[in-house]
Amino acid sequence: MAGNDQNAPRDHGGNLSAAVARFGGQRADWIDLSTGINPQPYPVGELTARDWAALPDQAELDVLIAAARQFWNVPDAAAVLPAPGASALIAAIPALAPAGQVQITTPTYNEHAAAFHAHGWEVTGSGSAQARVMVHPNNPDGRLWDATDITAPLTIIDESFCDVCPAQSLIDQAARPGTVILKSFGKFWGLAGLRLGFAIGDPALIRRLSDWQGPWAVSGPALQIGARALSDQVWADKTRERLKSDTARLDTLMQARGAKLVGGTDLFRLYEVDKAATWQDRLAEHHIWSRIFPYSDNYIRLGLPPSDGWDRLEAAL
Repeated sequence: MAGNDQNAPRDHGGNLSAAVARFGGQRADWIDLSTGINPQPYPVGELTARDWAALPDQAELDVLIAAARQFWNVPDAAAVLPAPGASALIAAIPALAPAGQVQITTPTYNEHAAAFHAHGWEVTGSGSAQARVMVHPNNPDGRLWDATDITAPLTIIDESFCDVCPAQSLIDQAARPGTVILKSFGKFWGLAGLRLGFAIGDPALIRRLSDWQGPWAVSGPALQIGARALSDQVWADKTRERLKSDTARLDTLMQARGAKLVGGTDLFRLYEVDKAATWQDRLAEHHIWSRIFPYSDNYIRLGLPPSDGWDRLEAAL
């Protein structure tokens, strides 16, 4: 398992250019399963010339915030801040409190520890601390937390992957003092390139994040597309059903080849295999990219393939 070494490599999925450089082919030929992004993105619809040319409008921002409140059932007492991606929020959040100790249970998404370390915090895996980060559900093993785990004066609940399991959300804790809940738009809606995320929580903290972010942080196209998507409950319901079915199909396929399911979500699965690097190379030879981890020789994580990618994945395995 990972420790709390802030100097450890900050590896990520999605580095497809490195795979292409090593294994050849054209980028368009590859299936990227190294991320947990929905392979069938939300249909963005039409955008006008004004959406691209004009500064983002406050009224459009208000529409997006209202849609977010309704979609996620945000408590009235909590504040909502759209941002240019959850990563931008992760980088800023450690400045919300004086540097001290932050508890981050590993393995988990490594940008949280890197951000706190950059702001002078000491990252610890257990014990009492002035801040705590809970990735819910956790990346990569899918671990779920609950309200009793909110134990620090500053608590960050990263729900980037929680839209596949909304009943498990801790959004009812969003108005709690010292609490910030993060939402990612790129994962469930499959539009990571749009760069849209949300901080929801303690109004005093959200106000400070908003002040640091400044005006016009979210682009006009992101305001338009985000509001449409968050208002489309029919699409969300159908997508959850499809993702659940595809996840079961992936589990069946991998377990038939001897992989052991460790955990995950309906957007990615973590498996234990013999020599994960060998599995990754074998898939890469068929131009399918996967995710392995520096802290484990046996863990491999796969996202879901597109509808026309299943046969290629089965053949590669």
